[in-house]
Amino acid sequence: MKTLAVLGSTGSIGVSTLAIVKAFPERYQVVALTAGNNIELLQQQIRLFHPQIVSVISEEAAQYLRQQFQGVDVQICHGIEGMIRCAVVPEVDMVVAAVVGAAGLVPTMAAIKAGKDVALANKETLVTAGSLIMAEARRQKINLIPVDSEHSAIFQSLAGQRREDVSRLILTASGGPFREYDLSQFATITPADALAHPNWDMGRKISIDSATMMNKGLEVIEAHWLFNFPPSMIDVHIHPESVIHSLVEYRDGAVIAQLGIPDMKTPIAYALSWPERLPLSQQPLDLCGMGQLSFSAPDRELFPCLQLAYDALAIGGTVPAVMNAANEVAVEAFLTNRLSFLEISKVIEKVMDQHQMETLTTVEQALRADLWGRYKAQEMISGGAV
Repeated sequence: MKTLAVLGSTGSIGVSTLAIVKAFPERYQVVALTAGNNIELLQQQIRLFHPQIVSVISEEAAQYLRQQFQGVDVQICHGIEGMIRCAVVPEVDMVVAAVVGAAGLVPTMAAIKAGKDVALANKETLVTAGSLIMAEARRQKINLIPVDSEHSAIFQSLAGQRREDVSRLILTASGGPFREYDLSQFATITPADALAHPNWDMGRKISIDSATMMNKGLEVIEAHWLFNFPPSMIDVHIHPESVIHSLVEYRDGAVIAQLGIPDMKTPIAYALSWPERLPLSQQPLDLCGMGQLSFSAPDRELFPCLQLAYDALAIGGTVPAVMNAANEVAVEAFLTNRLSFLEISKVIEKVMDQHQMETLTTVEQALRADLWGRYKAQEMISGGAV
């Protein structure tokens, strides 16, 4: 029996994780849950999985839950301290880090320091403080298993191979809903347009990141830290069918890829069960019915966020944290109609340009860079200086 803490249990990854737990009750037990604003769903999860401890964002939400669960043996806490407490519960074997955004950094680091294995679905943790996270994971000798479909595919495609034989990692991208647009069409893109991802069922923030291709840029940075290859060896291919989730190219010309239907339950289940595989009741991949699989190079002029991520990784230090913070603020402004789609990348670039890079040595420093990036982005958007 593997015991789990699920950070971000009401998000898309958290919900899929708990669906797997429900399907395999003899293998997994939920000890801790954390959630954002979806208190109604969290209540259902508490009743179904009976965790020892849960955490929510605010004290008000925590008080409400305490009233709802009077007489129930569950500890209810809130805020960042609550998330940390859920991440370090002694009975927990693995922490599923599925909190969206930079908010996942501190509890994920706490879990690693406590010696917990981590199923990592929060790419911003590695974007903001990848060097620190990976160094601590090595010190604690924990397993850090990627949940993102692309990184899970690379993880699987590297299995049993020699690192020195690798010539390139290739991350695939659907291209999002605007891959066939020209620049003239970008000016009229609405949040509803950008949320309509053609293949994957994702949360709002990740859907916008997919539409701008910032999601793929964040994944490039994540791949760099997870697999310890330089950015020059990490490439991106547009693959609209979302069947090949990523590939590893070797120096003899061989290319090993992982294929599957576009459903996050597969990489989540693999992270939970590694090195085993669970017998999921998933629809099998019908290659004969699939037809042609296509690939193309991304247009970094149409989708400048991808290049901004490569630039941030090349500069290093605190710049990726600042870039990520500016992106989170810009995406929220776009979703609330305070910023146009084209202005998202402009805000990020201007914030990056104004930042004085520092060598990253502590999590606190990464958090300060994150706050600085958020403040600068908000200042630009509020002042109309985009």
